[in-house]
Amino acid sequence: MTSHSESAKACRQPAQAVSPPAGGFEPQGLARLLRRSFQGEDLRGYAQTLIAAAGQSDDPYLLLELSLCLLLCYQPESALAVLRQAIGQQQVYQLQRQAGAKGLRLLVIKTAGDLMANTPLECILEDQPVDADVVYVDAQHPLPRDLPEHDLVFVAIAEADPHLAILQRLQQDLTNWPRPVLNVPQAIPGLARPLASQALADIPGLRMPKVGRIGREALQAMADGQGPEAVSTEGLCPSFPWILRPQGTHAGQGLERIADTSALAVYLQRQPAHDFFLAPFVDYASADGLFRKYRIVMVDGRAWPCHMGVSEHWMVHYPYPEMIEHPQRRDEEARFFAGFDQDFGKRHGKALTAIYQRLGLDYVGFDCAETADGELLIFEVANALVIHAMDRRDLFPYKVPQMQQVFAHFAAMLQGRAGTVSS
Repeated sequence: MTSHSESAKACRQPAQAVSPPAGGFEPQGLARLLRRSFQGEDLRGYAQTLIAAAGQSDDPYLLLELSLCLLLCYQPESALAVLRQAIGQQQVYQLQRQAGAKGLRLLVIKTAGDLMANTPLECILEDQPVDADVVYVDAQHPLPRDLPEHDLVFVAIAEADPHLAILQRLQQDLTNWPRPVLNVPQAIPGLARPLASQALADIPGLRMPKVGRIGREALQAMADGQGPEAVSTEGLCPSFPWILRPQGTHAGQGLERIADTSALAVYLQRQPAHDFFLAPFVDYASADGLFRKYRIVMVDGRAWPCHMGVSEHWMVHYPYPEMIEHPQRRDEEARFFAGFDQDFGKRHGKALTAIYQRLGLDYVGFDCAETADGELLIFEVANALVIHAMDRRDLFPYKVPQMQQVFAHFAAMLQGRAGTVSS
């Protein structure tokens, strides 16, 4: 095991084979590939080209690109297998070179997984004056001794049960690190839904429903008619309606509102998972009957709105068809951005500050709404929410300028923590 002193020494020792080989494969990277996918391009042809090239080359950058492409083609198992193959060849990769000779050098720590497994920093840093390298760690590949020279470290590994051991190891490795470490690994597990709901429970003006873990057997007992007490004994919500989702899922996968035991029985027939998150359902419809969900990120203590979705359905995952169909909803989102500091941000200022202080992370995001009585309703907090500037400019002209401000503030945070000035 690498000692703390060895780790500290390692951060000043350049790694081998960080850059793509001269004249070799030039990867596009996550941000460009995601933009192509977001704009409706079918990446399967590019994936086939990469597969053919991989048969003729052992370039790990090619494998890394292929894994990203497969993820965007909805082939997660194949993508993970290719990514692990790349990590087996090389742990350290160059992400971008945009800072100049005296600019900021950032080392990003990631782990193997899908697009939700790590903070998608490529989308945030794409046009910022930052040089960035990434090192991948997992159970078989701890933090290597030889690392690129860097001014600070950003731990991008998302909160997830399979990541706990990796984060614990990183906590040991990064103790007494001679460079600033942002999003320290010991704070990331606290983003788990049950822990976060406890941490934020008593903040005035804020409501995050208590979230608990529950197994399939207890839920099946409920569905079989044993009554709400089968769940209330677990310290969870005793009465319907519920929000239920399989553990380890994101972006609404398997998330449903459960109205009664009959609905629960139907849900369990569709969902093979063994472990679930359970929370009470909170009706957050506005006076006009529409549901408004906001995505906000905290960057160095400042709240930034990233989107506002307005939908007729309670489960709001930025509803592009509805937002495109109803220009007045886009106008409302634009006004939300423009007036955030004087309106929403001011109204919930104390709660937003408390979230930042209690979670202990330099960068964190959350999806939220407002209840009928004006409370800030938190759905989830996470360090790997996707934020981007890839929306159509003809329909969402206000979004790119807003996100550019967010990204610039993130880069300024990095510069401030590192004590460097961009050239």
